Amino acid sequence: MTMIPTGGHLISGARVEGGEVFESSPVSGAPRRFFSATAAEVDAACRAAEAAFSSYGWTSRETRARFLDAIAAALEARGAEIVATAEAETGLPNARLTGELARTTGQLLLFARHIRDGAYLDRRHDAALPDRKPLPRPDLRLMQRPLGPVAVFGASNFPLAFSVAGGDTASALAAGCPVVAKGHPAHPGTSQIVAEAIAAAAAAEDLHPGVFGLLQSFTVEGGTVLVRHPLIRAVGFTGSLGAGRALFDLCAARPEPIPFFGELGSVNPMFLLPAALSARARQLGEGWAGSLAMGVGQFCTNPGIALAIDGPDLAAFLDAASAALGGVAPQPMLTEGIAAAYRKGRDHLAAASGVSCLVRTEAGGRFGAPALFCVTAADFLADRSLGHEVFGPAGILVRVRDADEMVALAATFEGQLTATLQMDEADTELARRLLPILERKAGRLLANGFPTGVEVCDAMVHGGPYPASTNFGATSVGTLAIRRFLRPVCYQNLPETLLPEDLCPPPLA
Repeated sequence: MTMIPTGGHLISGARVEGGEVFESSPVSGAPRRFFSATAAEVDAACRAAEAAFSSYGWTSRETRARFLDAIAAALEARGAEIVATAEAETGLPNARLTGELARTTGQLLLFARHIRDGAYLDRRHDAALPDRKPLPRPDLRLMQRPLGPVAVFGASNFPLAFSVAGGDTASALAAGCPVVAKGHPAHPGTSQIVAEAIAAAAAAEDLHPGVFGLLQSFTVEGGTVLVRHPLIRAVGFTGSLGAGRALFDLCAARPEPIPFFGELGSVNPMFLLPAALSARARQLGEGWAGSLAMGVGQFCTNPGIALAIDGPDLAAFLDAASAALGGVAPQPMLTEGIAAAYRKGRDHLAAASGVSCLVRTEAGGRFGAPALFCVTAADFLADRSLGHEVFGPAGILVRVRDADEMVALAATFEGQLTATLQMDEADTELARRLLPILERKAGRLLANGFPTGVEVCDAMVHGGPYPASTNFGATSVGTLAIRRFLRPVCYQNLPETLLPEDLCPPPLA
């Protein structure tokens, strides 16, 4: 009998076996066995992270930047193994995963550059005014300091860029916070290889091995114990609204509440303004179909809802979108559970009052196939469940009577990651009416594009008002993401010998 390889947790730089065994469910290849973390493994990883913080939290920016650079290099060195393992586990194509690996290393290098610059520290200094009347002013200096150990939950749909070494981990490590990552059970083998690359980088840079830990788990309890652990100071999460809200509530209910930065999904409404629809209805329909079907619709920025004024131009748009989606073959989704949930959501849309089905291709098991629906604004408003996210390649077009109804409907949407305006110059006045509404609804506003694809750069915002995320003032992509894991500290009248090095610039020549 052939033995199935077994994977463990990574705690203090060593592989640890402990907990109930579960098997992975790869799209191709043999399954592997992994251990599901118990409270004992969670406690060990959190204690190791706290021990690491006593040194890592006070390292120089250059030390942390070199660590991030080293992680990127270690991932690149293991690139072929990482991509092959992720492809087998998730069914995502090789080209997509190769690009995602580049994005993962790119954001590590981006944060290395960001902390070398030092502007993120937001340093402020109010010099002492000993002679001020009626009261003197003390010397006051402020800078941002790391929170402490951070728990990071890997996402199902991005096994690299939003997972073990993803943006949450990169920004937390850049801030000076050790990380305890919970790997996603959809890709535990990928998580293990990536974690070992991070551990190798930590060893090469002579850092405390507790600076990063990985806990494998297929149970809800594993995540629950992690967010409740008293040594965890913040949580980064990407996943479903239900799971994210449950963890958010746990964080708030702790004896000492901690911030929970959850990115929980979105329907990302797209507004088709009249002049744009008239000028390029077929092009927009084909583009929408491509965005809906990309990655079997498993993107949190998938534009699942489009709104347009009824008329012949809309008919041309729907014909083009229907033809494009009808030609898309079923593809494997990330897990059988995700595929089943997608079919349930799709079937709910199909059965809802007033909804007409334009495209519906059946696929069973782990496979997902596109679906397209249409509904009037009145029926959409009468059934708010039609505005809920369906995670997969499904879209719904909402027909509105006129511009006034489009504006009124925009105001009813919940918080979103993105909102898109498809517009031409003649649509400017309607766009101007929509913009103040959409700015309050979404973290990223687009014109004449599709929201799938998130650029990793300084100006990016990937977050939005609830339920898109649990903290509308934060982002999980872009250099502003580091702010989540920092807090301001004011130093009053401290001698320079006690101040952090970053608060003591050398005197001007």
